[in-house]
Amino acid sequence: MHIWRGIRGTLQAYGVTFSYLFRRPTTIQYPEEKRIPAPRYRARMVLTRDPDGQERCVACYLCSAACPVDCISMQAAEAPDGRRYAAWFRINFCGLCAEACPTLAIQMSPEYEICSRDPLSLVYEKEDLLIDDGGKDSAYNFYRHAGIGVVSPRGGNPDEHGPVDPRALVP
Repeated sequence: MHIWRGIRGTLQAYGVTFSYLFRRPTTIQYPEEKRIPAPRYRARMVLTRDPDGQERCVACYLCSAACPVDCISMQAAEAPDGRRYAAWFRINFCGLCAEACPTLAIQMSPEYEICSRDPLSLVYEKEDLLIDDGGKDSAYNFYRHAGIGVVSPRGGNPDEHGPVDPRALVP
């Protein structure tokens, strides 16, 4: 019984190879012809901006907490208006930080030509990562969504209500 299963598995593998033997090869002349990646392809990491043109990163350190090899480092700073940002940001990436980012600041772009012979050139600084648009969700603004009093006063967003008097809740 086990012998027939082994023979069948081997013949199936050779069958796949044999079926590709008579097909025309699909060769792309790489430097001249660029391959178009799938829409959800994730390659190079970028730091995005919100619709107001400010940096989205609030230096919450969730990306460095999600990083399994601790390859993300940053320093938090605060602007005079109370907005937090990353004073400096250094990363050598795998993509888990983009999943952990609550402000959509870290996103993966489809740019795939990022190889280099010098490994230190693959460590990106904040200036290398920061782009001038919002990436995949350009209308999202963390400070407006979270109701933090930087963009508008606390409780002043359309989906917020003023504070509730706790004494009014007592029966």
